[in-house]
Amino acid sequence: MQKKYKRVLIKLSGEALAGESGFGLDEKTLDSIAKTLKECVDMGVEIAVVVGGGNFWRGRTGENMERTRADHMGMLATVINSLALCDAFERNGINTRVQTAIEMKQIAETYVRGRAVRHLEKGRVVIFGCGTGNPFFSTDTTAALRAAEIDADAILLAKKVDGVYDSDPAKNPNAVKFDKITYIDVLNKGLGVMDTTATSLCMDNKMPIRVFGLSEPENIKRVLLGEEIGTLVYAQ
Repeated sequence: MQKKYKRVLIKLSGEALAGESGFGLDEKTLDSIAKTLKECVDMGVEIAVVVGGGNFWRGRTGENMERTRADHMGMLATVINSLALCDAFERNGINTRVQTAIEMKQIAETYVRGRAVRHLEKGRVVIFGCGTGNPFFSTDTTAALRAAEIDADAILLAKKVDGVYDSDPAKNPNAVKFDKITYIDVLNKGLGVMDTTATSLCMDNKMPIRVFGLSEPENIKRVLLGEEIGTLVYAQ
């Protein structure tokens, strides 16, 4: 089948890696994601990944902490997830590199745009850890930034929720899902697709986002083949 995208950035929420437990790492989930991505790599898609750290730590968890320190702890959580993904990918035959925005050379490569692009061109999956390396910026913003830097065709936003709704579907059983929505409407309606910094950055760079559920990792492949599942967020 014909793939829709040549190069994508996949944003995985940390919570999605925890499976049903909601905390830590679920090996079956990691393995399932890896198996799906192996099929996508074999299709010739160049894949970069940004993963959150919410299955271990969120900045707001340490509400009494100094914000910069709490955010640095969150960055370390993303590295744990990045290494876990790397291990699962390699066990499934995917050539993978982890790059971190904060130097930790005994563990991973330091992020260098040119090197990341070269890895992608050689068919390697690149996982970006440590967010942007700066406090006060989320991994959503990291995804928007790295996608623009590597000239990705789109961001695939894999979440627990299967799309963008007009209200929280976990709290409102009558919430309505959008098939597509513009960035400006996301901002005006205050919808929690990404934080406002990330949404604005994607809007400025006309970077399309496909939001879909990761309950079935096979959804990643379906999106890459052009199936219109979840919600498309786009520029006008």
